[in-house]
Amino acid sequence: MVQAATTEAREALKSAMARLANGDQSALAEIYDATSAKLFGICLRILGDRKEAEDALQDVYVNLWQRADRYDPTRASPISWLATFARNRAVDRLRSGKVRQGAVPVEEAAPIPDAAPLADSLLIDAEKATQIHACLEELEERQRGAIRSAFFDGQTYAELAETADVPLGTMKSWVRRGLQKLRGCLEASE
Repeated sequence: MVQAATTEAREALKSAMARLANGDQSALAEIYDATSAKLFGICLRILGDRKEAEDALQDVYVNLWQRADRYDPTRASPISWLATFARNRAVDRLRSGKVRQGAVPVEEAAPIPDAAPLADSLLIDAEKATQIHACLEELEERQRGAIRSAFFDGQTYAELAETADVPLGTMKSWVRRGLQKLRGCLEASE
């Protein structure tokens, strides 16, 4: 479910980029809504000033409007391309020498990390989560319930055994066998 939503969002962004390249003005609003928070964060981290970051972000979207046809979906995801675009715009503002105090020196702009995970990492994590949940559904109900309670709710084997009214060794066996099946399912889906 998460993977489908993430894939759908990425495809919608690619579609909006293509429409923008063909002159569709409404596509720019879609792109802005989907990307402005992340791109503003990049600009703000580099420039260190909210007003400067807002100005840089405006430049990003003005330039995007003029150069959307340069985006090649075979070379980069839309958010990666736009993030690079935003970073470059912020660094250009630093180099101009007109940035207010609080900005980092231009030499330090390159290594400033973006605290948010990369879009590709989010997609990979979403795919893994989807695979785990799909594989969990293939387990027997008692194994699935025990594993979910142990790993998602933090219950101990003793608590699980008491709740299920089974010996501790039985509960450990259910979880161990369930984890073995889960591992096999995940390896088969790779």
